[in-house]
Amino acid sequence: MYLSEHLILHQSDSVEYASKHICAFEGSTVEISCTYTYPPWISYKKTVVQREFWFTKLKDKNPLDLREDPDYAGRVTYRCSEQSCSLRISGLRLNDFAEYKFRFETNQPGGSSTGSPGVFLTATDLQVLTEIMEGSSVTLTCSCDANPPAKFRWYKNNQTLLHEDPRLILWSVQRSDSGKYHCVAENKLGEAASDYVFINVEYPPETSSVSVSPSAEVLEGSSVTLTCSSDANPAANYTWVKDNRPLLSEDKVHFSSIRSEHSGNYSCKSENKHGQSSSTPLLLDVQYPPRIPSVSVFGKISKGSSVTLTCSSDANPAANFSWYKKDEDSPKASGPNWTISDFRTPDLNCLKLSDPKRKVNIFFWGCH
Repeated sequence: MYLSEHLILHQSDSVEYASKHICAFEGSTVEISCTYTYPPWISYKKTVVQREFWFTKLKDKNPLDLREDPDYAGRVTYRCSEQSCSLRISGLRLNDFAEYKFRFETNQPGGSSTGSPGVFLTATDLQVLTEIMEGSSVTLTCSCDANPPAKFRWYKNNQTLLHEDPRLILWSVQRSDSGKYHCVAENKLGEAASDYVFINVEYPPETSSVSVSPSAEVLEGSSVTLTCSSDANPAANYTWVKDNRPLLSEDKVHFSSIRSEHSGNYSCKSENKHGQSSSTPLLLDVQYPPRIPSVSVFGKISKGSSVTLTCSSDANPAANFSWYKKDEDSPKASGPNWTISDFRTPDLNCLKLSDPKRKVNIFFWGCH
């Protein structure tokens, strides 16, 4: 009688796995699930499940619950309900790729069953060449142990690529090929996605340029910043040159209060491990009002003689000059030189100089 009951129980117990082969990527999280059945009653005795667990190896000839396996400590969780149970493993390691089996035990005599064969967890291998230079070729290879054999799909930045081979070959890669790639392996039993791999296409600096901010007239005393920029990967290092003389190694040159002596031709060199590029020189033209001018006299200062007065002043832009006689508001002449051909003004002891553009009046004394 008991033998008959045992046979009935053994024949009725079963474990079905949702997938026989699962591909996953090292470091990722995977979930394996199954359903199981058993006779609800045997000889008027209700069947009660007393234990359910997953295992990969034996301890003292008995299956070792993964929750008790130190190799899986803190990485394994079960989610079980009536006649179903799933195993979740996080942070997959190389040693985790193995055959996983589910076992349940009941209160009936001989009432235990293990689903065999189990679920084979294999690694999805995504290989990519590093140090990718623009113009070179690169091959991405996706492989997955599956039965029936898997088909593959490729994605770039989560957008489907029209490519379904296990290998994705990029001929003469361009910087636009940079991005994150992954593959998906699929058969009729399920699918698994690889982790992302970032393709970083490197290239030497190009189109180095210098810009100035603010872009309006550069006035003495204002705050001015020169910026060097270039398209490069990896990011370029910058070196500044002023009038063919090395200046500093930064991406910016900042003047909190710019002065006239900062005027000049500025250029920058962008450089990374793949090459370098130099910008076209930029003329930084610092403008400022006239400095205190000086007046010189040519000719003998005597009645009836010819006398030339010359005025000079450092200014940017160049100053305009006007000559005035003492106590008169109307200019006597304009320009840096004033020639008096018939000197008959013994009271000419003061001349006034002005720069109308800057509205600066400068007085000169001691002209006789």
